[in-house]
Amino acid sequence: MNIYPMKFSPVFQERIWGGQKIRQHLGRPVPHEFYKSRIGEAWELADLPAGSVKTDSAGAVPDGSLSSRIINGPLAKRSLHEVIGQYGPEIMGRAAAGHSHFPLLIKFLDAASDLSVQVHPDKAYAATHPGAQLKSEAWYVLEAAPGAKIYKGVKRGVTRDMFAAALQAGTVDRLLLAVPVQAGDCHFLESGTVHALGAGVLVAEVQTPSDTTFRVFDWNRLGPDGKARTLHIQEALEVIDFSPPAPAIPQRRNYLVEDTVVTELVSCDYFSIHRLTVPEGSQTFPADWMDEKPEVWMCLSGQGVLEILDAAPLAFAPGETLLIPASARQIRLRVVSVCTLLRIRLP
Repeated sequence: MNIYPMKFSPVFQERIWGGQKIRQHLGRPVPHEFYKSRIGEAWELADLPAGSVKTDSAGAVPDGSLSSRIINGPLAKRSLHEVIGQYGPEIMGRAAAGHSHFPLLIKFLDAASDLSVQVHPDKAYAATHPGAQLKSEAWYVLEAAPGAKIYKGVKRGVTRDMFAAALQAGTVDRLLLAVPVQAGDCHFLESGTVHALGAGVLVAEVQTPSDTTFRVFDWNRLGPDGKARTLHIQEALEVIDFSPPAPAIPQRRNYLVEDTVVTELVSCDYFSIHRLTVPEGSQTFPADWMDEKPEVWMCLSGQGVLEILDAAPLAFAPGETLLIPASARQIRLRVVSVCTLLRIRLP
């Protein structure tokens, strides 16, 4: 069987801080029962192993695993994990070794109000604490209200003791580095970075496949049950990086591939992200474009049709996520209206 580019059914997550922009801004089809819900996350592509998914996240099977369902072509209704198990070399290519699950989790996040201040474990913590998984992530800003911001790291000079004292006093927000954001910004959040998405921000998120979050401060907010939400202060203090913050937005490099403008956004040990701005018309990519590895494309704006050798054409629209297998050859785009895509690759 020829393995083809795949689309997936999103898994929507209700969150106390969520809104309706995933439906309203992206035009993502949302089941009617979610129309008045606080949709905080849409998990677009996931393949999390057993025991990974927290009890407050939807979509997991009883063993705590979650794998996205394919919605197009002969493999429709099958899980990504099942298909990787059967067609691993065709899908993963040179990245197949050491990966029984797809090694990225792709989401959209809508923050109608501030997210909790949180941090994710680093490699050292995960290695010594069963059940904790490393999590590094990146946010690409799709929409930001006037004055919107994110919190990314602590201010210069803040120490662990200062942070712990501020938590006791309820003033930890004064120690966080607030960064104004606008559409088109991209921020990398390495594991150990204390952070929060601010109100009025819609992002595409690329992360390592982990659902481990240590909530350290929640703006004194109550959960749906009227009680204060659980905090993980001791765990968070063990993993927060108090070193001086990195630049808010690193300098970017743009270059052309045929008529497509490629913008470098993020490069780390787990993934890279480029933005593709593709003009109307046809675009054929170089023969070595894939480098024998899979790619994930997130359509942020515009419409088009993806064509590869020996596969049916695949139309895509804003809010849709495609997994292009490593075996894909002769990649061609026919663009109906100027497209903005995030191209996500494995290292």
